[in-house]
Amino acid sequence: MSIGNSPEDDRPSIGRALQQARIAAGLTVEEVSSSTRVRIPIVHAIEQDDFSRCGGDVYARGHIRTFAHAVGLDPEPLIEEYDAGHGGRPAPTPAAPLFEAERIRSEPRRPNWTAAMTAAIVVVIGFVGFTLFSGEEEKPSTTAQVGEGSKPDKTAVKPTAKPSESKPVPSESAIAAAPRDKVTVKLSAVQGKSWISAKDHNGRILFDGLLLRGESKTFQDKERIDLVLGDAGAIELFVNGKQVQDRFGPGTVERLSYTKGDPEAG
Repeated sequence: MSIGNSPEDDRPSIGRALQQARIAAGLTVEEVSSSTRVRIPIVHAIEQDDFSRCGGDVYARGHIRTFAHAVGLDPEPLIEEYDAGHGGRPAPTPAAPLFEAERIRSEPRRPNWTAAMTAAIVVVIGFVGFTLFSGEEEKPSTTAQVGEGSKPDKTAVKPTAKPSESKPVPSESAIAAAPRDKVTVKLSAVQGKSWISAKDHNGRILFDGLLLRGESKTFQDKERIDLVLGDAGAIELFVNGKQVQDRFGPGTVERLSYTKGDPEAG
């Protein structure tokens, strides 16, 4: 709908007023479109008093206001003129009356003793279960993770034997004194975690799992230890008391075999 000049008002229409102000400000339609983010076809339509392309009265008022600010006009008279020609501005929606708090005040609840007793029982059962589980974790393991002919760890349950026959597995400090009649392999995850697999000379699995960073495993066998390293670059390797120099790249998978004597990868 176009808004023209009425006989009682010699003022220019909304579009004409905006166009004159734009020209007076030395601005092009493209410059107004760039500064207001209103598309060029809509700017042309507004200057022709065609507001049908604005998308509704709300958007039309917003475009008029933005356009007026861009060309230095007071937008309020233009918006009032727009409202006068488009049925006026809709009245605000009245707020809903406040409810009376007294009408919804609830009665005080009585304590639910049944729920309280149930919760207490659950807590007691959970505490007892946690205590038992923690106790099981602290018990020493009776399964040695070393190869055939290895010596039991100090923390493992010692079998009935003469005192002279009970010797600990070579530790990090005693790895250099590995027995010469066996092959001893020690793995330490110093650069990160790595999946490892270790087998004795009979193919029996000594360990198959993830070695986390900072953890170590030691294996012994009377003839040979076969290894598979999922990330060889993360592993520090000692064989028969001697460190194997790091020659594995990060993330590489290595299959290794070691026998008695000086470490030689197979």
